[in-house]
Amino acid sequence: MILVYGQGDDPPIEHLVAALQRAGARYQLLDIARLDQARLDVQVGPQGMAGELVLDGVCTALADIRAVYARPLEPAVAHLPEPAQKHALDLHRHLVEWLDVAPACVVSRPAAMQANASKPLQAQWIGEAGFLVPPTLVTSDEAEVRAFQKTHGRVVFKSISGIRSIVTELDDTWLSRMHRLAQLPTQFQAHVPGVDVRVHVVGQQALAAEITSTATDYRYAQRSGTTAQVVVTTLPPAIAARCIAMSQAMGLPLSGIDLRLRPDGEYVCFEVNPMPAFSYFEAESGLPIAAALAGLLMGFE
Repeated sequence: MILVYGQGDDPPIEHLVAALQRAGARYQLLDIARLDQARLDVQVGPQGMAGELVLDGVCTALADIRAVYARPLEPAVAHLPEPAQKHALDLHRHLVEWLDVAPACVVSRPAAMQANASKPLQAQWIGEAGFLVPPTLVTSDEAEVRAFQKTHGRVVFKSISGIRSIVTELDDTWLSRMHRLAQLPTQFQAHVPGVDVRVHVVGQQALAAEITSTATDYRYAQRSGTTAQVVVTTLPPAIAARCIAMSQAMGLPLSGIDLRLRPDGEYVCFEVNPMPAFSYFEAESGLPIAAALAGLLMGFE
């Protein structure tokens, strides 16, 4: 049995469910929006871990769940009455805790995703994996920012946490607001010229797409009044192997790795997304990411 845990209308969940159905896999979807209607019982004793998950009146022994794909976004429970809110939030918390210790293939364990909460920490791990990392400054000091820009010329910035933020180029307008940094330490990096490459590692596969856009952050190309073209590309074998090894070292069976291919042929790595919204890249490029993920999960059925 494969357990899929996330919001039922979340595109990555929808793509994976469709891939599992096409493959004829045995799966169960636990929709975060329906947590108030589910029940989880976990028992830990001398014989190990046991328990059951009950959804729609169907009881599944935890021992029968051999693989899990989880996008454990925080449940939206405001519309539920108070007892149901507490039940949903408690069940979500217990599920997340179980995912870290479950004797199953979990894509990916919540503990492994925590490194994404600190971009500076993750950058160190990326460097240890053998990738180049852009010159980086994390600061709340305006003077340090100005000195960093004087050294590197073009500079971009983004948040240091795992909360998604738009990568933005530092210009005169933003420099005039740098006094606000005192309340908000931020990550600044030297601009890296070249072509963006997004790599999705799924088990032992590295599926790569090349992105062509004039936007500083191609994910928000439309907001910048431009476009982004995403096409399938092929990585040099050594780079593909490095991506797979780095994802494994981080405990991530699935990851989204942001690279940039510089004009001199070197790859620079910006970050590793432990819970990538792969559906966008699949829809734009045709990369069979959901099918690869379904295959990975089915290997543990």
